[in-house]
Amino acid sequence: MEKLEIGQQIETEIVAISGDTIFLDLSSKSEGVLSRAELADEDGNVSVKEGDKIKVFYLGEKNGEARFTTKISGQNADKSMIENAWNSGIPVEGVVEKEIKGGYEIKFGGARAFCPYSQMGGRKKDDDTNFVGRHLVFKIQEYKNEGKNIVVSNRAILEEQRAKNLSNLESQIAVGTMVTGRITALHNYGAFVDLGGFQALLPISEISRARVENIEKVLSVGQEITAKVIKADWKNEKVSVSLKALEADPWDSVEQKFSEGDKIDGTIARVADFGVFVNLAEGIDGLVHVSELDVKKGTNLQKVFKKGDKMSVVVQGVDAKNKRISLTTSSSAQQDADTRQYLSNANDSDGETYNPFAALLKK
Repeated sequence: MEKLEIGQQIETEIVAISGDTIFLDLSSKSEGVLSRAELADEDGNVSVKEGDKIKVFYLGEKNGEARFTTKISGQNADKSMIENAWNSGIPVEGVVEKEIKGGYEIKFGGARAFCPYSQMGGRKKDDDTNFVGRHLVFKIQEYKNEGKNIVVSNRAILEEQRAKNLSNLESQIAVGTMVTGRITALHNYGAFVDLGGFQALLPISEISRARVENIEKVLSVGQEITAKVIKADWKNEKVSVSLKALEADPWDSVEQKFSEGDKIDGTIARVADFGVFVNLAEGIDGLVHVSELDVKKGTNLQKVFKKGDKMSVVVQGVDAKNKRISLTTSSSAQQDADTRQYLSNANDSDGETYNPFAALLKK
């Protein structure tokens, strides 16, 4: 193994995890050591295993062992290590001692540092968060006067972790991918779904083929769902998912269900200036154009027709390709039928046009 400089970062492989120590592969004849506690959660569990790759910083040799760290922590944060952390970009773990003007005072080892308010925590600020007394990881941003003036950032560490997580998710989540997540919030425009720490949007229009008016009636916070990714813009950190995409499209079989002349009792789904949309079946709405409605020109349709009201309609045409069904009202359809019948009877057997006024004159 080539000689390492203190503070140098390397990527290596975990060869064994035993007791409180993680052993790292340095060459065919030597191993490095890393404290297991650095990668353990609050319950003492570690997420890494033998064979995993890991990035670590070289601390130097002690008792014949090459020691490594993922961060400088309190017990080994002497002056030289803190300076090495500054020069090499090694994360430093410290304790938030107290809140002072403009930020917080941080202690690691025998040194004290300043963390501005803007550099504490992630992007989303929680007013109820109390940082004082907590052990957090920081990145040294300024190191002056032989360590007497040190400025650190906790946010820089969180942003690096966030970027790494996003990179991992980007390699796993693409348009067309099936994902499973848990709903974290409901809004009138949709729901947010947690995908491994990333919040994806489930638009209300993508919940179901049927129109969803009240999202709280169909979804709940904490509910686990499986959805399809329909948009993945990782540059702008926007991912959209759909439940509707997993349902069969009712328009695929609409021509088998509806034909010209069919009479249907539907429900008004929406009223627009140009006509009334009528729900004929789940996920299928047809349009009664204003010209087919028995109203005077210039009438405010919103005052005449109400969402949820029943309406008897007749199918005029079905355009499955463009997902359109044109409708007319039953009364208009009857008027058209009466007109056609009248015109049919308006010709006598000799082919001459029947004139009702001439017939009256003969009398």
